[in-house]
Amino acid sequence: MSDNETELVSRIRQEISDSLGYDGEISIQREKAIQYYYALPFGNEVDGRSQYVDSTVQDTVEWIKPSLMRVFASGDEMVKFSPHGPEDVDSAKQATDYVNYVFTKDNPGWEILYSWFHDALLQKNGIIKVWWDEYEDPQREEYHNLGELEFEYLIADEDVEVIEHTEVAGNEVEGIETYHDVVIKRSSYNGKIKVENVPPDEFLISREAKGIQDARFVCHRVKKTVSELRVMYPDDDFEVGELGAGYNEEVYNAERMARYEFDDSFAWGSGQNENGEEALREYWLHESFIRTDYDDDGIAELRKVCTVGDYIFSNEEIDKVPLISITPLKIPHKFFGLSVADLVMDLQLIKSTLMRNLMDNAYNQNFGRYAVLEGQANLDDLLTQRPGGVVRVKSPNAVMPLATPPLQPESFQMLGYLDEVREARTGVNKNTQGINADALTSHTTATAVNAVMTNAQSRVELIARQFAETGVKELMYCIYELLVKNQDKERMVMLRNEWVPIRPDMWDDKMDCTVSVALGNGSKNEQMQHLSQMLQFAGEAMRGGLPIVTPENMYNLGAALIKAMGYQNVDDYLTKPPPPQPDQGNPEAQMKAQQEQMEMQLKQKELEIKAADVQVKMQKIQMDAKKNAVDAQLKAAELALEEKQNRAVAIG
Repeated sequence: MSDNETELVSRIRQEISDSLGYDGEISIQREKAIQYYYALPFGNEVDGRSQYVDSTVQDTVEWIKPSLMRVFASGDEMVKFSPHGPEDVDSAKQATDYVNYVFTKDNPGWEILYSWFHDALLQKNGIIKVWWDEYEDPQREEYHNLGELEFEYLIADEDVEVIEHTEVAGNEVEGIETYHDVVIKRSSYNGKIKVENVPPDEFLISREAKGIQDARFVCHRVKKTVSELRVMYPDDDFEVGELGAGYNEEVYNAERMARYEFDDSFAWGSGQNENGEEALREYWLHESFIRTDYDDDGIAELRKVCTVGDYIFSNEEIDKVPLISITPLKIPHKFFGLSVADLVMDLQLIKSTLMRNLMDNAYNQNFGRYAVLEGQANLDDLLTQRPGGVVRVKSPNAVMPLATPPLQPESFQMLGYLDEVREARTGVNKNTQGINADALTSHTTATAVNAVMTNAQSRVELIARQFAETGVKELMYCIYELLVKNQDKERMVMLRNEWVPIRPDMWDDKMDCTVSVALGNGSKNEQMQHLSQMLQFAGEAMRGGLPIVTPENMYNLGAALIKAMGYQNVDDYLTKPPPPQPDQGNPEAQMKAQQEQMEMQLKQKELEIKAADVQVKMQKIQMDAKKNAVDAQLKAAELALEEKQNRAVAIG
């Protein structure tokens, strides 16, 4: 390694050990949250007494998740892209459809959102990673009866690998001595957007960071086998001994262990394979994003450095960190926020303690406690609890029952008070959970029920808006940027029930992105009620001849109502009315209509001209590429033929 690389590796190791998430209070808090979510024992249990553990954390997290999933995953569009000008209208609509398609169809979008939200609600911050993944797509091809020149021309291609080759006797009449039958593998490279969840314990960030993009250091650490490393870095012929000790102490991270502790899916030492196959030996790969003046120009640039121990697999300058974070309760000027679990973990401990005392008291009430004169009663008889059992005693008062204090009603009131505290902190209550039968009784007004549900909903909607503005919007725009930058091949996809050719590299590279955050059930029902009332009023106005409603107004109201019901394809249910005809008796109206029509025609013509220019440019690019490829192949064939002739002259 060079001096710069040695210094870089040393700094990365220092940044890792000093980062948030590597160890310390954040990791301890997240470990505790996981244990509370699984309702694991607290460690203060006493043998012979109740060991009940409340599940407040799990209940709260699992109640909020369906609402969030309904907000983001119930419709066809999570985001919309807005055009910069009239020439970008079609591109913006296509970008909206295709970006949503890439996330939900090319990637398991629903599962990604579910895990992303779960991590944030439970462990302060949810992290995802999005990048352009290039992969080799080899094609098998067979050729028969190739002449010498054709064969040389074929194998001169750098992307061609000969798998089988058979020489066949030629035709003397045609002057061909040998034919070639050949099977080749032609390598081509494709790419696609990849989105994956990053477990919180695999994410590291510098302590002073307020966000990922402006952080001095960010790291994604993940276990990889030697085999996986060789696939990831095929051009790096590394020796296993250069990677260091491999499976090191980081695997015993307490937070990571808590994640697997519930079902014992990660036993101590599992996966080390230190005495097994070398290819399956595991190492920690650190994908570090660090700001450093690596080229000594006085300006720190963002670099992506992948290391195992002190060994560097890659070191390159990049534009953006491919990691995105969300948090339900953001704390200003800090990266890590508060999770929902942070709000209710103390309530789970208190409720567990109360319930344990109540259960112990109930047990003593049912079975009782006794005072026994030593040596005057048979203890085996006394400890055997069965109906009709006999206790042998030597004196009449050898066994005397002890009074057990009754269950105090204040204890049950305390449990109710704790539920109220949880409701105040999170918005979760029995009404919104759908388990309170009294919420919809005859003496409870619909207005009161809606008010309760709306108040509870407001907290979830705030979390949803927080996720939308700080995470989902950034994710979708990142997908858009990667598509514009990397996808230069046309792709046919099914959008809006028709096949559409997609070329993202032809889109505007700076398009506005807005997040479509749906409403909760209560607000949505209220919205549909209002739209229905407006639609009814508009219909009555039209039937009454009032000039305040047009067919287009009616269509817009109907379309809004259909979308509020959850149906996205409005054209399946409504037909858009034709534009109104101008008044033939009004010259001014005619002139205005004609002028508007001419302007529309002019704009349409401009759009057609621009589209034609784009098509011509695309065709030129394709023709130039084909010409260059043909020129290269012809050159290679000429060189091969010249070399063959030179060999023949030399032999002669």
